[in-house]
Amino acid sequence: MGLFKKNPFGHNLFIKKWLIRILGAISHRRFRGFNELQIEGSEIIKKLPDTNVLFISNHQTYFADVVSMFHVFNASLSNRDDSIKNIGYLWNPKLNLYYVAAKETMSAGLLPKILAYVGSISIERTWRAKGEDVNRQVKMSDISNIRKALDDGWVITFPQGTTTPFKPIRKGTAHIIKQYKPIVVPIVIDGFRRSFDKKGLRIKKKNIMQSFEIKQPLEIDYENESIASIVEKIEYAIEQHPSFLKVIPQEELALQEELNKKRKWKVKDS
Repeated sequence: MGLFKKNPFGHNLFIKKWLIRILGAISHRRFRGFNELQIEGSEIIKKLPDTNVLFISNHQTYFADVVSMFHVFNASLSNRDDSIKNIGYLWNPKLNLYYVAAKETMSAGLLPKILAYVGSISIERTWRAKGEDVNRQVKMSDISNIRKALDDGWVITFPQGTTTPFKPIRKGTAHIIKQYKPIVVPIVIDGFRRSFDKKGLRIKKKNIMQSFEIKQPLEIDYENESIASIVEKIEYAIEQHPSFLKVIPQEELALQEELNKKRKWKVKDS
């Protein structure tokens, strides 16, 4: 790889590789040390093509979710079986790996900007901005950037667009699936909300078992299936359909309710 080779977004791949190595080394003990990441389904990662793969996942923190995926995907591609033991897998990381994130989140400080360089497809949310509900048009440049990333490699997205559980799936994800026809791989994570703060940067509690389940790709009829049907498939695949509410521990629901109240108080005080 040349020193000046860039990806389709103009990011220098040599710099990106070193950022992944450094950030991976710093974050590794958060998933194998202070807390343990229990992985299931790593064999699925090894069978995927190099491009046009869309990962869909539930969302619990701003950054820890994505960081864990960089660890798991690279470890799986280095023939680790459901394990991120031995950080050597980050010496030659997958560089065509991207994730969808809110532009305002990725521009709020130096660390988010560094994380954005690692692989963020920063988009303007159409439903929320600066802590308030909004209603604005989708920017076509955001959609074209997702297409560009799928053409180049793998894309991670959180179709609810929020860390609050059981919020509706955004239809934009279903439209992207129907239009670009990627292989859609669901991921279900848990434990991150209990072990990290909301941003996923500070360890809140140690000795928490974090789970990371990679599921088989979804079967989708891209030509004939409706947007509503795809949305429902996503809800079930990432275990965010309302029917899953009855199996969620009450402790988890109480914690989320407390976080929601704190957010409302902050809005009132601002």
